[in-house]
Amino acid sequence: MTKKANIAIFVPHVGCRHRCSFCDQKAITGSVKLPRAEDVRAAAERALETGADPKNTEIAFFGGSFTAIPRSYMTELLNAAKPYVDAGFRGIRVSTRPDAVDCEVLSILKSSGVCAVELGAQSMCDDVLSANGRGHTAEDVERAARLVKHYGFTLGLQMMVGLYKSTPDRDLLTAEKLIALRPDEARIYPTVILKNTRLGELYAAGEYSPYRLETAISLCARLLDMFEEAKIRVIKLGLHSSREVERDMLGGLYHPAFRELCESRRYREKMEKLIGSGKAVTFTVPPTRLSTALGQKRENIEYFRERGISVEILPDPGQRELLKIKT
Repeated sequence: MTKKANIAIFVPHVGCRHRCSFCDQKAITGSVKLPRAEDVRAAAERALETGADPKNTEIAFFGGSFTAIPRSYMTELLNAAKPYVDAGFRGIRVSTRPDAVDCEVLSILKSSGVCAVELGAQSMCDDVLSANGRGHTAEDVERAARLVKHYGFTLGLQMMVGLYKSTPDRDLLTAEKLIALRPDEARIYPTVILKNTRLGELYAAGEYSPYRLETAISLCARLLDMFEEAKIRVIKLGLHSSREVERDMLGGLYHPAFRELCESRRYREKMEKLIGSGKAVTFTVPPTRLSTALGQKRENIEYFRERGISVEILPDPGQRELLKIKT
């Protein structure tokens, strides 16, 4: 039986002229060794050996500055990946900085089999970008997004929640501005404070305070609603689970099941709207959504119980709606 695969290859720090306040990519990627062409080929072959379906497989170069790395190194990696695209892989995905995108590099990506370009926008507030050492502006994000779409790539935009000098309202404004650029996909990364970063120094000095987890969950639940209403897929919410991150984090918004917490919050808020003045309500959900609707450790049930409302949530195998009241 074939299965989908996303072959992630990390290219940390190389080519990036900026050290963002939050960035310690050795911890984020768990990688120190720079990948070479043979590593790309080995990763692709391993995916095939384990049953990956080529037409549903992308080779993804992550790290945040792919188009800023030395051109010879970039083409080495692309040239190693392209034969697999020619042989039937879905394509190549890259993530990069908005200020490292121009017509020349996009032409190279297009001819090399790249199908998707993700831009690390992080914020659309210039003072927040400046305070966090991003080295680009919101206008750079807009310009790069237009170029990526013009060249026919799938456009992904990444934002961060809870950056230094940001607020929930400014994060919502960032989401609104990113949605206006009409990306195909989005990633939302709550800010995690890592050792050996400027943010870590600010945190230790008492100059930066991260959002409370409760604030972040409520905010990100709202962000999911916004992107979903705009028909933009959020393909990632929360930093991926990693021993390195757990070892090096000083604080911030990290939880291995962060998206599940946010999805559960969305269910709770929908239930609150439907309950009205009722004191005993039964909801039905598709079976695959039952644990999310209940919440971790049945926290949604407990939330309503503390407010004097008896809520029961039942699976309905034939149900297509995400939530409805059983009558």
